[in-house]
Amino acid sequence: MFELDLLAAMSNKYGSKAEFVLAGGGNTSYKDENVLYIKGSGTSLSNIKPDEFVKMDRKALAEMWDKTYSDDETQREAEVLADMMDARSKGETRRPSVETLMHDLFPQKYVLHVHPALVNGLTCSVNGEKLMKELFPDAVWIPLCKPGYILALECRKRIGGKTLMFLQNHGVVFAADTVEEIDVMAENVMTVLKSKIQHEPDFSDVEFDKEKVLNLAPAIRMLYGGLAKFQTGKDILNYDPQTKSFSPDHIVYYKAEILIINDYDIKTQFDDFVAKNNYKPKIIFVPNVGFFACGTTYKEVLTAEIVFLDAIKIYTYAKSFGGCQALPADFIDFIVNWEVESYRTKVALASSSNKRLENKVAVITGAAQGIGKGIAEEMTAQGAYVVIADMNYDGAKITSDGIENSLAVAVNVTDEMSVKNMIDETVLAYGGIDIFVNNAGISIAGSLEEMQRSLFDKITAVNYTGYFLCVKYAVVPMKIQHKYAPGYMMDIIEISSKSGLTGSNKNSAYAGSKFGSIGLTQSFALELAEFNIKVNAICPGNYLSGPLWSDPEKGLLVQYLKAGKVPGAKTIDDVRKSYVDKVPLKRGCEIKDIARAIFYIVEQEYETGQAVPVTGGQEMLK
Repeated sequence: MFELDLLAAMSNKYGSKAEFVLAGGGNTSYKDENVLYIKGSGTSLSNIKPDEFVKMDRKALAEMWDKTYSDDETQREAEVLADMMDARSKGETRRPSVETLMHDLFPQKYVLHVHPALVNGLTCSVNGEKLMKELFPDAVWIPLCKPGYILALECRKRIGGKTLMFLQNHGVVFAADTVEEIDVMAENVMTVLKSKIQHEPDFSDVEFDKEKVLNLAPAIRMLYGGLAKFQTGKDILNYDPQTKSFSPDHIVYYKAEILIINDYDIKTQFDDFVAKNNYKPKIIFVPNVGFFACGTTYKEVLTAEIVFLDAIKIYTYAKSFGGCQALPADFIDFIVNWEVESYRTKVALASSSNKRLENKVAVITGAAQGIGKGIAEEMTAQGAYVVIADMNYDGAKITSDGIENSLAVAVNVTDEMSVKNMIDETVLAYGGIDIFVNNAGISIAGSLEEMQRSLFDKITAVNYTGYFLCVKYAVVPMKIQHKYAPGYMMDIIEISSKSGLTGSNKNSAYAGSKFGSIGLTQSFALELAEFNIKVNAICPGNYLSGPLWSDPEKGLLVQYLKAGKVPGAKTIDDVRKSYVDKVPLKRGCEIKDIARAIFYIVEQEYETGQAVPVTGGQEMLK
């Protein structure tokens, strides 16, 4: 159906624009004489397809106006929902938007309802109705009323053939017979309002107490039982955190109350908030510093962050329209307890579960390519949020761009401040660290005569000293996490080598650094056990298909051929075959083998200080 293609295209267009749609919200519809097609509850405009709109019988919807519903609020909404579900066309199983009745009131074919912060700067302002009449004399203003059936009743009284409708504290509605007309109307509204704005929201960087944030973040993360992301900016610090919610979306996605803290006694304040409100705070505001967005998944975190930033935008825009006007307490209570919004939230924030590393935060060094990249991809597939840390930031960014909810960070593991910055960025983005995978390493083969001191020092600096520096800083947030969740287990995992278990001919610098890393692993394990931080090493066999081995210019296969490490070898294939022949299982190590060892280490709770061989039997525990 061509009209549904147009509806989907319009929905995707506005749903993908952050200035129009908030957290996947908004609503669209198309109708003919008999049928209304409308977005389902909890679904997103940005990616809805033509066949995903809920098909409604307009005759059945019209009959709802002749019914008398209960005076009891809860009972009335249940009755209306039941009739709405019965008004679906035969075979339809999805739940329609709560605004279906309102959409059906417009005689025009297409309807777009969105919640731009700029528009809500007007609709959530003290002088909103007065200014709307001046700026848009042909529009209709709907005063604040409860959504769903009550809102539809109010619209029925007031629409009167209008095609532009402003809802107090709830956005704007455009209606037209063509998508092109809606586009023109939307552009005009935004242009007019922008011309009246005296100050645009400014989220530019500001100085803040970074050490305070780095100490608070892991505590907040553990108290919440999920993730915590920090955000600050100029107008964030200018926001009055005592301001109440502006719209139903704000209540739905970051709750009716936020926690405002003023000192380090975070646990008492957090516990008191939960006891008072019976839910955990999605937003924790630190005056003169910034705020933390919290959630059990990163999707929840990002949604809470986006919606709270939207509230700050509205707060800022409303100053140009006489000042802000938040929702009254009784309206907030209604939304908090409304089943429809609970359902919408549940659908919108639904996520996968039962993965082996579900919601774990993992940092992997040397992750732009090779083993590190493979580990990052495997850990992500099992539910982890990964930090792609590498000296090659461009490569790390390319890898990160292909992994949802990951973070690319530049790091030189031999530079102490660079390592600290890597950990700091991780904590600011996710709230803490659960798994640190020390994968960054280099291997330069050579006999004693060939190995120069400068190369020996370079190998040692990356493979040994770099490991020490990474652990030194990774355990800082881990120890804070332990303080607030003493039973929580965390992991440091060193990617060592089979050359850390036995000597390597004409490769002494590399083997020595890997032997040393196992010594560090055992020592760290003893020191960190009291904090429930397990420290283990994985000793992979030869990853022959990876760039460390197979690079045609710098790979180990080339190096070993040139160094004469494999007697009689005349080609790279000869070198490769000699290493495969040493393995009882007759193949090189693969990423999946290393990843499974990581999963095992994380899942078990009674092994620390171990060096786990993943060598196909080439090297065995003694």
